[in-house]
Amino acid sequence: MAYTTEVKEERYTFTPKAKKNLMVIGIVGVVFTVLGTILALGSGGHTEESHALVGGMDSKELTASIDEGTHGEGDNHAEDGGHHHGSAPWLKRLFSNLWINNVYFAGLGIIGLFFVAIQYAAQAGWSAGMKRIPLAMAHWLPFAGILMIISWFVVNHDVFHWTHASLYVPIEEGGDKIIQGKASLWYWPLEMGTFPIFYVVRMVVFFALWYLFFLWIKREMLAEDLDGDKSHWYKARKYSAIFLVIFAVTSSISAWDWVMSVDPHWFSTMFGWYMFASWWVNGLAVITLIVVMLKEKGYLKVVNSNHLHDIGKFVFGFSVFWTYIWFSQFMLIYYANIPEETVYFIQRLDSQYKGVFFVNLILNFFLPFLLLMTRDAKRHMSMLKVVCPIVIGGHFIDFYLMITPGVMQNDGGFGFMEIGMFMIFAVAFLFVTLSNLEKSPLYARNHPMLGESLHHHI
Repeated sequence: MAYTTEVKEERYTFTPKAKKNLMVIGIVGVVFTVLGTILALGSGGHTEESHALVGGMDSKELTASIDEGTHGEGDNHAEDGGHHHGSAPWLKRLFSNLWINNVYFAGLGIIGLFFVAIQYAAQAGWSAGMKRIPLAMAHWLPFAGILMIISWFVVNHDVFHWTHASLYVPIEEGGDKIIQGKASLWYWPLEMGTFPIFYVVRMVVFFALWYLFFLWIKREMLAEDLDGDKSHWYKARKYSAIFLVIFAVTSSISAWDWVMSVDPHWFSTMFGWYMFASWWVNGLAVITLIVVMLKEKGYLKVVNSNHLHDIGKFVFGFSVFWTYIWFSQFMLIYYANIPEETVYFIQRLDSQYKGVFFVNLILNFFLPFLLLMTRDAKRHMSMLKVVCPIVIGGHFIDFYLMITPGVMQNDGGFGFMEIGMFMIFAVAFLFVTLSNLEKSPLYARNHPMLGESLHHHI
């Protein structure tokens, strides 16, 4: 059924007051980061003996049991400044936080584009009035790419254990057999232990591909505003379909590269799905929160409680999906009791991270599940304003838990430094998103499915 409805153009204004508020939050974030760094400097980290125990009594024994001599007595690892040693604990913590935020916010950018592509590929009409919000989020992609590539060269020896050349000497001289077995994943076609060209090229190519498809899809979306030609919608759908195939591959590989390789002795065949699930539900929560905030300011008149219900169902449903992936990974590893896999959870459960481990589940499953269970909860902006920040904060905790224990071992902490750096990145991300949101209409007046969206009812 075709709908024809005349709608007025709406434009968002990124007001000086909003910019000032973001600047204040950014300054507070800088202060928190500096304060957290000073406090970490003052604590001086843990003794070297504490590094030998990764998350509890069995970790060293477990990894040693994978391949006797891989970790050995830890002497070679102590010397190479690797997984257990290296920069001062405060600096490693700073680097760890830098990497966590890079991955977390890069995910928001790519999920913005993924959301738009999904709507085109599915020929969805309900979302026609809100697609410009995720498109604006995708403007973070070039910044994310530049930040991540530069950051990697700064943090690699402290965050990624496998980058240390001493791991690639012959096994009898103290080399690491497991990491050498994976070396081609990072170093091919060069000699292992030199420059990880394959890894770096993948990172550059992934961001280049994502940004290229973003530009193509954005071009067609904005061209639609000018002449109303439906050919732009068909082209955007074509680009979206191709992008989704590429994203299916690149998102999994980026999960292995950027997060799973932080723990190079461990692996999970579900990890690509796990990180995507965390990125996806987090991105949905950010989209929903921006939509709600705009609605409260009097924008997005084409979005009603039915649309909020749909986007709320996405947040609710994919919180359950994330939990399903989390539980499947945990249960299979726990049930199999294979040392090279269980070490990952021992490191997070039998250690100082135990509290964070359970907070992660509460924030990302129990609260969203209970608060968004009813139909009315998904239709009311007041409830979405409560749940979405919980999900956004919860998935930052999730990425913290994915990365920090592998980098920091027993020297990890959560305080001013983590909160401050998150605030700095959040301000930068929002500044880019909102600045680009005001450059074009809030929704495409000539979108072929806008009429369907206006009459959307569930």
